[in-house]
Amino acid sequence: MPLPAPFDRLRLPVIGSPLFIISGPELVIAQCKAGIVGAFPALNARPQTLLDEWLHRVTEELSTHNRDNPSRPAAPFAVNQIVHKSNDRLEADLMTCAKWQVPIVITSLGAREDLNTAVHGWGGITLHDVINDRFARKAIEKGADGLIPVAAGAGGHAGLQSPFALISEIREWFDGPVALSGAIGNGRSVLAAQACGADLAYIGSAFIATKEANSDEAYKQGIVEGRAADIIYSDLFTGVSGNYLRASIVNAGLDPDNLPAGDYKTMNFGGGNSAKSKAWRDIWGSGQGIGAVTTSESVADYVDRLEAEYRAAKAELDAKFRA
Repeated sequence: MPLPAPFDRLRLPVIGSPLFIISGPELVIAQCKAGIVGAFPALNARPQTLLDEWLHRVTEELSTHNRDNPSRPAAPFAVNQIVHKSNDRLEADLMTCAKWQVPIVITSLGAREDLNTAVHGWGGITLHDVINDRFARKAIEKGADGLIPVAAGAGGHAGLQSPFALISEIREWFDGPVALSGAIGNGRSVLAAQACGADLAYIGSAFIATKEANSDEAYKQGIVEGRAADIIYSDLFTGVSGNYLRASIVNAGLDPDNLPAGDYKTMNFGGGNSAKSKAWRDIWGSGQGIGAVTTSESVADYVDRLEAEYRAAKAELDAKFRA
């Protein structure tokens, strides 16, 4: 099934995943200008009124870019909405997205039919992230246009299933847009995501180390120096299981090998002084694919390299099949 219209301007089949605190207008605009979907969580704009300013800036700068570069227009952008009941901004954020007619809305931690209907009303599409086939079916039943299977090894909130198993089960019944998340950091992995049945690759951790990311230098260096063995899977910090950099857990005075269990019922998104709010400041989310990140570079340079690796991998496979 062909991908819907918002994806017809992509240079590469890649979505830059929305990174809590880290993704802002600078990162999203750079990603879109580089030819991949850029995304940020609505909750990154604080106070809520700042979201209107961010969407104004993103829309205007990408429109100017498209006017000045008709042969290489920017990719569309996306806004991530957390649907969990603890997000008391959801309705206001959705109204702001409607004002600016955000082309792609990524929903997380809950699927709502009325939200999908609202996005369709202004001509946008919705992608919902899921960790298993059961949640995937629920999302599509409630009107989501596409899915983001978050497989083992993904940064932040992540599942435990192999990408091969997860994509295979979803593709048995769903032929719409699928963007695979899970330890994807180089062009070869982007091609592998397509080979196992996804349309797009969903990349997050690699962008934490880019110049445009709103992450401090120690965090960026942790991504550059880190390997898959440095990732810890825990539900302590937010109530939902996710992957985090070991060094940041140690620096917070905790033992990464003996972390207590978290509580989903008390999950929040940065308020107060709990361990959960501390996670957004001090505990650094990261996926297992960071071994592919060896330097801090601009988004443009990283996407250039990603494209070169992707095309080289395709050529290598073609040569093997012809041999």
